[in-house]
Amino acid sequence: MKAATAVSPLLEVCDLTVAYEHGGELLTAVRDFDLRILPGQTYGLVGESGSGKSTVALAIMRYLGENGRIVSGSVRFGDLDLLALDESGLRTIWGKEIAFVPQDPQSALNPSMRTGEQIAEILRRHMGLKRSQAAARSEELLHTVRVPDPDRVMKSFPHQISGGMQQRVLIAMALSTEPRLLILDEPTTGLDVTTQAAILDLFRELTTGRQTAVLYVTHNLGVVANLCDRVAVLYAGELVEDSEVGGLFSQPLHPYTEGLLESIPQIGQTRNEVTLEGIPGHIPPLGERTQGCVFTPRCWLAVEACAAQRPSLDEPAPGRLVRCHRWPELLAGDITLQREFKESAGQASPASAEQVLVIEDLEVYFKGDRSFADFLRHRPRLPVRAVDGVDLRLARSHTLGIVGESGSGKTTLARAVVGLSERTGGEITLLDILLPPDLASRDDDLLRHLQYVFQNPDEALNPHLTVGQTLSRPFVTLLGYGEEEANQKVASMLEAVSLPASYALRYPTQLSGGEKQRVAIARAFATSPDLLLADEPVSALDVSVQASILNLLHDLQDETHNALIFISHDLAVVGYLADQIAVMYLGQIMEVADAEGLFSAPMHPYTEALLSAVPQIKEAGSPAAIPLEGEVPSQINKPSGCPFHTRCPRFLGDICRTAVPPWQVTASGNRIYCHIPLDDLATAQKGRQMKTPASSSLLESEE
Repeated sequence: MKAATAVSPLLEVCDLTVAYEHGGELLTAVRDFDLRILPGQTYGLVGESGSGKSTVALAIMRYLGENGRIVSGSVRFGDLDLLALDESGLRTIWGKEIAFVPQDPQSALNPSMRTGEQIAEILRRHMGLKRSQAAARSEELLHTVRVPDPDRVMKSFPHQISGGMQQRVLIAMALSTEPRLLILDEPTTGLDVTTQAAILDLFRELTTGRQTAVLYVTHNLGVVANLCDRVAVLYAGELVEDSEVGGLFSQPLHPYTEGLLESIPQIGQTRNEVTLEGIPGHIPPLGERTQGCVFTPRCWLAVEACAAQRPSLDEPAPGRLVRCHRWPELLAGDITLQREFKESAGQASPASAEQVLVIEDLEVYFKGDRSFADFLRHRPRLPVRAVDGVDLRLARSHTLGIVGESGSGKTTLARAVVGLSERTGGEITLLDILLPPDLASRDDDLLRHLQYVFQNPDEALNPHLTVGQTLSRPFVTLLGYGEEEANQKVASMLEAVSLPASYALRYPTQLSGGEKQRVAIARAFATSPDLLLADEPVSALDVSVQASILNLLHDLQDETHNALIFISHDLAVVGYLADQIAVMYLGQIMEVADAEGLFSAPMHPYTEALLSAVPQIKEAGSPAAIPLEGEVPSQINKPSGCPFHTRCPRFLGDICRTAVPPWQVTASGNRIYCHIPLDDLATAQKGRQMKTPASSSLLESEE
C-alpha cells in the first residue's frame, strides 16, 4: 500500500481549460493545464499577476465566481472526479479533505468571532467533536503553528492579533481536519522574513509528518527554492515549464522562467554592480492572446515560427516539461537564455557634506488600549512607544534602507518625518530647517521638499482623477503654476517614468499595479523633492515589475540627486538599492551599516537572524537559518536592558537583561547597539556558535 501511495498522484489535473464570461462571450483564462501532485509533495505554482495562478487554484476547489466556467478537462482527487460532484458532494470535501489558505487573513477570518471559536466550529462540524473537545483541540493546533500564547489568541478577535498571528490561525484552521491536500495562495506575501521563515518551517514539518500534498501559489522564487519539490511556471494561462526545483533553477529551458530569475536581486547584489533586467512588456489581457506562443511579444529569443504556431508541451527529459520552440537548441547549448547583463550606469553615491535629513532622539508615542478593569480602577493608559530614541542622518544622493520585523517602527518613523504621525519628542531637521511635528503646521515650501510614496497606489491615487489631473496638481498647489503650464509638465513626467503621454487621459482603474506605482512615483518627483520616503513600494508587485520600479528609483535619484529613505521587509531589495541600512527593533535602531558591510558580515545578532531567514535561490552549504523564538514583545511593556534580549540567540545573561547596551563603532564607521564586544561579534560570524536563547521563564517574567 505504501508503494502505491508513493507513485499514485493525490491530485491529477488534465487539460484544464477555464474561461470567464464577459460581455456575452467566454474569455479563456487558463488553457490545457496539467498538474500531478503526490502525497507529501509540495508543488510550487509561479508566474506574474494575470498568469492564471489563482484561477487554477479556485478551479481545483470548484470555487470559481459566478462568471467562471470550467470549459474542459478533468480534476481528480484520489478516486474522486471533482468536476462530477454537486455542491453537496463538494461541501463534504471542502475544509475536511481539501483546505485552502488565502493570501489575506483579514478577509478570510470572521471579524465578529473570537479566533478560538472559528477553529472550534470547523472541528465540531467536520470532526464531530463536542464543544469541550473542540476547544482543547483548538489550543493544541495553535501550539502546533507556534503561537506563543494560544489561550490569549483564542480569546482574541482577529483585529486584536498581528498579521502573522492571523495567518497562523488560518493555517491552524486549514490543518485542523488533517486534510490530504492543502492549497496555499500567497500565504506569506507581506509578512516579515522571520514570520515567513517560521511558517515555512511549519509547512515542511507538517507535510513531511502527515504526507499532506501542497499546492503553493506564489511569485516568490526564493520561497519556492527553499520549500517546494517541484515547480510549475504559468504564463498567460498556459503551462510553459514544469520541473523539479533544482533542475529548473540550474537550467531553465524557457525564456519566461529565465526572465523571472533575472528580475530578482540577490542578497549582497547592489545597484552599482548590475541593473536588474526585468521582463519588458505585460501579460496580454484576456481576449487578446496570440495564436502562436503567448510569450512571443516579450521574448528576446523569438523567431518567425513562434508567432505562427503554438508550441507543444514537450518532455526534454523524464519529469521535465517545457512549451517552447527553441528548447532543443537551449538544451544542446547552441543558444543561451541569459541576456547579457548591463553594467550599472550608476556609481557608488558620492560622499556629500550636505546633510539633507538629521533625526535626533526621535520619539513617537501613542496612547495604548486600556482594559475595562483598568478603567474602573482609574489606571492611566500606558504609552505605546512606537519609535523610541532614534538618531539618523542622510546625505544628498544617498539612500537609507530601513528594515525590521512588523511592529518594529519603520513606517511610524517615516510618517513622523513626513508629518503624518506627530512626534512626541526629539527633533527632525530637513535642509537645516527644523520641521514642525505635524503636517498642518508645515507650509507649502516645506512640503515640496519632502514627498512620500505609499505601499498601495490604489489608496494613494484618487480614482476620480485622470493620471494627467493627478500629476498636474503638485505643480499647481506646491509650485504655483497655472493650469495650462502644469498640464504641459505632465507629458515630461510620464516620460520620466517610462509611460506613454496618452496615459494622461486614463483613470487609475485602467492601469496595472506597476503602472499605478509609476504614476505615484512621478507625482512624488514632480516638485523635485530633496527627500523622498518610499514605504514598501514594491512589496505587492510581481518580480518583473519590482525590478523596473527599483531601476526607476535609482535612475531618478541619479538625475535629481535627492536623498531617499526606502522601507521594506525584503532585505535583498533594500540591499540592492541602499547605500546604508538601519535595522530597527521595537522602535529602536540596533545597527546602522553600509549595505556591503552589513550583508557580508552582519554584526548585531538581530541583523544576523534577519538575514539568515531570507529565502534565497542559493547553493548548498549556505549557513542555516537562526530561529527567533516567540513574538516581538509589547511596545507598552518593553523588556529592560537590551530590548532584543528576550529573543536573542546570543543572549549573555544578566547584563543583557538589566543594562542598556552601549553604541559600538567599527573602524568603517558602522554602529552596533549591543553588549557583545566587536571582536566577539566578528568571530561569531565565522563559526556561528550559537549560545542558549533566553529561557521561557525569562519570557514569562517580561510579560
